[in-house]
Amino acid sequence: MNDDSIYKGVVESEVALPDCGYVKAGFPSPADDMPFPTLDLNRRLVRNPASTFYMTVSGDSMSDDVADDGDLLVVDRSIEPTSGCLAVCVVDGEFTLKRLQIESDHALLLPANSKYRPIRVTAENNFSVWGVVRYVIKKV
Repeated sequence: MNDDSIYKGVVESEVALPDCGYVKAGFPSPADDMPFPTLDLNRRLVRNPASTFYMTVSGDSMSDDVADDGDLLVVDRSIEPTSGCLAVCVVDGEFTLKRLQIESDHALLLPANSKYRPIRVTAENNFSVWGVVRYVIKKV
């Protein structure tokens, strides 16, 4: 991943889309003829504008969890990472998307695809949690 795939979140623009509420995945119900209120996705998805970035997933190491190749991530750099969170990490200069498991003397970066092995991060590694994933916008 390089700087060309990281985009700053912009909330100054407003795109008001109709908020049609919830959709049932069971039996259909007749739609109301009432107008729908609007929803601004920037305001809905971005809690901290100064620290929010968009990134596109490249690869399949998290495909058995929540993120597939081509999905869009909403990443907040102001959130304190916790064990179990989905995080964008930098290990020895390389970006990676993994579940973070914090241990007393090391961290494990856990892939969701069994083709990949966990990454054990120790004091010898140049490591940082770049940001915590708040939303995954799926490509269908």
